[in-house]
Amino acid sequence: MKKRNHAPRILLATATIALSALASCTSEEGKPEPGSHSGPSEMLEEIALEGVDKLHACGGIFLASQPGEGAFTALKEKGVKTVINLRKPGEEVDFDEAKALEELGLAYVALPWNGPEEMTDELIDESRRLLRDAEKPLVLHCASSNRVGGLWIPYRVLDEGIPLDQAVAEAKQAGLKTAEYETRARAYIE
Repeated sequence: MKKRNHAPRILLATATIALSALASCTSEEGKPEPGSHSGPSEMLEEIALEGVDKLHACGGIFLASQPGEGAFTALKEKGVKTVINLRKPGEEVDFDEAKALEELGLAYVALPWNGPEEMTDELIDESRRLLRDAEKPLVLHCASSNRVGGLWIPYRVLDEGIPLDQAVAEAKQAGLKTAEYETRARAYIE
């Protein structure tokens, strides 16, 4: 009796499954679809989009500086369902963001804060809850993505199990500049 080698069939099946999984996170051109990945192993990727100075995506979350009004339309076309705005009332913007998002049918959440003294445990708790539970894909933004970076660190470490050094590097890549936000995030994690 002749033994059959099943390795080629197993390899073909494995390759088919891998390609199917990859296809589910890719665009028609075969490139990964920004913000379509999920899970803690995903890496932060930079995205170019007209009307947004800084934009990165990871696991269904877009980290952004202030998008222009037209950029929200483009983000909706990328599947975005929710926008979380960290800007305080009175920070200059040339359109009514809440109204514009309502007209686009996007959920809008205001979580306003600015400055290390306002980066409280309660604020971080709420931002983590929103990043976990809000309908995705979602956009988390402030003016420059500095505050976004500060809140990204605890979320990535505590909710996604990413090493602290990697989370800090991602936060800086996304726009974190204020050292006190990093210090505050580290203290919260400890």
